[in-house]
Amino acid sequence: PRSMIASSTGRVSHGIASARRTPCSFTTSAKSVRAVKVLASSASPSSSSGNVLVVGSGGREHALAWKFSASPSVSTVFCAPGNAGTGVEDNIHNVKLNPSNHDQVIKFCKEKNIGFVLVGPEQPLVEGLVDALTSAGITAFGPSASAARLEGSKEFMKNLCRKYNIPTAAYEVFDNPEDAKAYVKQHGAPIVVKTSGLAAGKGVILCQTVDEATQAIDDMIVGQIFGSAGDTIVVEEFLTGEEASFFALIDGETCIPLVGAQDHKAVGEGDTGPNTGGMGSYSPAPVLTPAIIDQVMTDIVRPT
Repeated sequence: PRSMIASSTGRVSHGIASARRTPCSFTTSAKSVRAVKVLASSASPSSSSGNVLVVGSGGREHALAWKFSASPSVSTVFCAPGNAGTGVEDNIHNVKLNPSNHDQVIKFCKEKNIGFVLVGPEQPLVEGLVDALTSAGITAFGPSASAARLEGSKEFMKNLCRKYNIPTAAYEVFDNPEDAKAYVKQHGAPIVVKTSGLAAGKGVILCQTVDEATQAIDDMIVGQIFGSAGDTIVVEEFLTGEEASFFALIDGETCIPLVGAQDHKAVGEGDTGPNTGGMGSYSPAPVLTPAIIDQVMTDIVRPT
């Protein structure tokens, strides 16, 4: 299973199998809504304003905005930038904001009297949008930039797992392609090659042969097909079995489990071909039995 911990102090994830990101497409909203029911009912805007800003453009953000808009404690919901779906929802307004421009977002929040901001995508979280909003006195839900490193850097996440004996596939980290190729030749295939940085859910290549792994290494480090996300890569043990995502809310001390999901990643029929950013999901995930959920909470979530 892959653990993703969603939190007001840290929305983070770490891979336990050959990591594949949870998708951010419209069809992911089934799992999102379950989390949103908890969030929207308990995380109402803390100021006198009932205006909410949801940062992001995917299905996750659509589900969040939709649920917020149904809350009696919410006046108006803004999505930045939102999508075609949020654009036709009642009481949801798409706005053109650049989440990387923290001053612009803060100015908008003050102009529109935003009482609560929820940041969905990984990139603005890694860039510290929540830190900037918090420093400006605006209530925001999402991790600090420091906590978001668990999502933004596989190198950081894997090293943390190793340091604290959190179960994870055997791995090594490389920025030199020849060293990475030597590791692959030593361990053989199948094997997994990943960008350390964010690559929109596409930076994981499941290599069935040594030649495929060698090509993936060259593509990432030398060819820069994923840009700077591939400056450093993780070469990881290939684990077989079903993969699932698991979600929990944390505040730095308390962990509350939510629900699991499984997503459709590979582009071809029968789970073949390269990974996509996600093409839908279903929830709950039957593979996440109560016993496995207890194990994930004990061995993964709480130690993290």
